[in-house]
Amino acid sequence: MADGIIIIDKPSGWTSMDVCAKLRGILKTKKVGHAGTLDPMATGVLPVFVGQATRAVSFAESGEKEYVAGLRLGLVTDTQDTEGQVLRQAPHGSAFSAKKLECVLPGFTGEIRQVPPMYSAVKIGGKKLYELARSGKEIERQARPVTIYDLELLEQVSPADFILRIRCSKGTYVRTLCHDIGAALGCGGCMFSLRRTRAAGFTLAESHTLEEVQEQGEALLRPTDSLFRDYPAYHITHPRVDFLCRCGNPLRIREELRSGIYRVYGLDGSFLCLSRLENGSMTSIKNFFGA
Repeated sequence: MADGIIIIDKPSGWTSMDVCAKLRGILKTKKVGHAGTLDPMATGVLPVFVGQATRAVSFAESGEKEYVAGLRLGLVTDTQDTEGQVLRQAPHGSAFSAKKLECVLPGFTGEIRQVPPMYSAVKIGGKKLYELARSGKEIERQARPVTIYDLELLEQVSPADFILRIRCSKGTYVRTLCHDIGAALGCGGCMFSLRRTRAAGFTLAESHTLEEVQEQGEALLRPTDSLFRDYPAYHITHPRVDFLCRCGNPLRIREELRSGIYRVYGLDGSFLCLSRLENGSMTSIKNFFGA
């Protein structure tokens, strides 16, 4: 059975689950999951986990992400993007200032609070917000903290359209960011395009189209430990230690190593677990035997 991670360049019009369903068919396996949902209109980096690698999904979801987004000023919709119903629109031909936009961007960097949009998968009272929105209901939502690490204006492409680069934390709604920036300018705004350029440490340069996966299949899978490539590796050199590690026991480390998180490999070179070293003891965070 196939195991590993494949980085998809998600096409527009597909849901993240559509991509997983397609890969189940191509790779002939049921065990497929993704990290970091992208809306159907969005494109770009979607890490997909196959087989035993699905154990690592939770680690991928929590990392920072980077996007290139289209902000349209003077337009407000119920979904906070151009696919929704128009609620308010500036007169046709209105022009907006890049300088004024750049002046408000610093106010949206660092830790900010966002109210989740009604058209989102956030659950309140057991119901997904988008289900309530589709039935014509709107309910009060609590603002949630997110972090915008970088927010940069790349270019103005029309009198009302601007391209932004955003590096942000898990849970950030880029269309809500566009909506809130428009509100701060007093003209309203929404998102007209979104491309994720980085997620879970993977970039667009490492991604593949569905057509490429159709042609090459399992050859495009990368090993599970590639998700943790930024952590140092620890290689076991003794059979007894290898046995203890595979049984989930903490290991006493005699070498002088810096405390932190390590990728641990067995005698045969296989990736065994992600572990934390503290006070000379290495304890498994998550086991990946066979992944």
